[in-house]
Amino acid sequence: MTKKNNTRAQQQSLELNPALEPLTAFVGDWDVELKFPTDPPGTTRGSASFEWVEGGAFLMYRLGDRAAGSPFAVHVIGRDDSAETYALLYSDDRGVSRIYQMSFEGNEWKQWRDTPGFSQRFMGTFSTDRNRIVARWEKSKDGKYWEHDFDLTYTRIK
Repeated sequence: MTKKNNTRAQQQSLELNPALEPLTAFVGDWDVELKFPTDPPGTTRGSASFEWVEGGAFLMYRLGDRAAGSPFAVHVIGRDDSAETYALLYSDDRGVSRIYQMSFEGNEWKQWRDTPGFSQRFMGTFSTDRNRIVARWEKSKDGKYWEHDFDLTYTRIK
C-alpha cells in the first residue's frame, strides 16, 4: 500500500471523537445573514459549512466563499477530552488569527476570548428543530463594558 493510500485508509478508519459528538448538530451547509448596526443599518448574506476533518477528530467551520470574493474565515474546532470547553482556532482573509474558547450545551452556542484591549463574546441559540441559529457578537475594550457588534442568523440548507 502506498503512503497516500495508507493515510486515506487510516482516515477512513477513525471514528468521531466522542468529545466532539455534541457538535454533530452543526454539520451541514447553512445560509448566513449578518446584520450590522451601522447608520444606515447594513445586511450581508453569505454561507457557512461545518464538516468533520480526519474522520471526526476535528470540526471544520468555513464562513463565506473564497471563490466568490466575499469575506472568508476558517475555524478548526477541537477539545481536550478532560475539558468542558472547546478550542476554536480562527483565521480569515484579512490575515486575522485568533483563539477562542467555545461551549455548546443544549441549544446554546457560545464563543469568547479575553484579550487586553479587545475582548469578544458570541452567543447563539439553536431553534428546537436545529435548523436555525440566531446569534450576536459583542466586543469590549476593557472586558467590563460590552457593546453590540453585529447579529447573525444561520439557516440550514436542506
